[in-house]
Amino acid sequence: MASAKTDKFQFHDYYVVEDLLNEDHRMARQAVRDWVKQEVSPIIEEYSEKAECPQHLFKGLAEIGAFGPSLPIEYGGGGMDEIAYGVIMQELERGDSGIRSMASVQGSLVMYPIYRFGSEEQKKKYLPKLGSGEFIGCFGLTEPDHGSNPSGMITNIKDDGDAYILNGAKMWITNSPIADLAVVWAKDEEGKIRGLIVESGWEGFSAPEIKGKLSLRASITGELVFEDVRVPKENVLPEVVGLKGPLSCLSKARYGIAWGAIGAALDCYDSALRYSLEREQFGRPIGGFQLTQKKLAEMITEITKAQLLAWRLGSLANDGKATPAQISMAKRNNVNMALEIAREARQIHGGMGITSEYPIMRHMMNLETVLTYEGTHDIHLLITGMDVTGLNAFK
Repeated sequence: MASAKTDKFQFHDYYVVEDLLNEDHRMARQAVRDWVKQEVSPIIEEYSEKAECPQHLFKGLAEIGAFGPSLPIEYGGGGMDEIAYGVIMQELERGDSGIRSMASVQGSLVMYPIYRFGSEEQKKKYLPKLGSGEFIGCFGLTEPDHGSNPSGMITNIKDDGDAYILNGAKMWITNSPIADLAVVWAKDEEGKIRGLIVESGWEGFSAPEIKGKLSLRASITGELVFEDVRVPKENVLPEVVGLKGPLSCLSKARYGIAWGAIGAALDCYDSALRYSLEREQFGRPIGGFQLTQKKLAEMITEITKAQLLAWRLGSLANDGKATPAQISMAKRNNVNMALEIAREARQIHGGMGITSEYPIMRHMMNLETVLTYEGTHDIHLLITGMDVTGLNAFK
């Protein structure tokens, strides 16, 4: 089992993107960075090896403002802007993609739809407890047979007087086995997609854990199974009908991933740079060899491009101008960048790169999932293709 170790990470900012951040951004980033170094890094390898979720971190995530940083304070959020949300996700994923997922799901996929589409009563009932970490939430969209095509969902609700009867199943749901509530998307009797807040204690609701994951091992993932679950009508999100509801939530989460993946890349680069200066072969540090320098130079170049892409996207988001297609481009580019950097960093570490003494393989395995969830690598490519040509290649 991996032993607790000191986090030696140093931030890298080749183009001084720091100057583009305001004081609130820097304070939020530093608070999260300090928390990750103290609470996440010493234990994350152990939890990942055990394939166990460090559930005690939910309270800490709430305390550092990681749940809904850009949602209003009165609804349990942080009252900050979208760039603050981004830098927080970057610092969390620098620690581990699974920890960032815990926060992303809670803020972007549970709190956000309740805030955006919920009634005032729903907001007051659920958001403060979600923001404080008292409640844990999950997001039910993906189904066993409907991933990239959510419009094909078969989970459904039928009118039953003062309630709806919910039947169906969802798959690959972060946090579901430990969640207190789920924001679930289902088709009504007219075939229209509706959002519902479903509490885990209700009869007919179960959330079995998915075992055997070789990626995101410190994040708990499960199914959602609904067998004649009676959902009161006051738990239907009143302000949205159709696929635009869940897709707007995904845009919020994908935005966070575009920032978060940079954190994983930075951790791999930082470890590789340090190792290249310490590891000697042929009488000198391997960082002195041309091929190692090529790897490191290309790594920091790609990270810098991703940092600028994320910052510009954040600026557009703050102005309400960031389009779903722009978010798709950043998510796809930055996650792919991080995965490539993890692979190059593994090579620089040589054989040590496959051990849990270094974070490389854990990041690499995690990023294989991040490449696929919240829209696969190929789907995001087609979103960009459709945006630039006006032609739909999905059908």
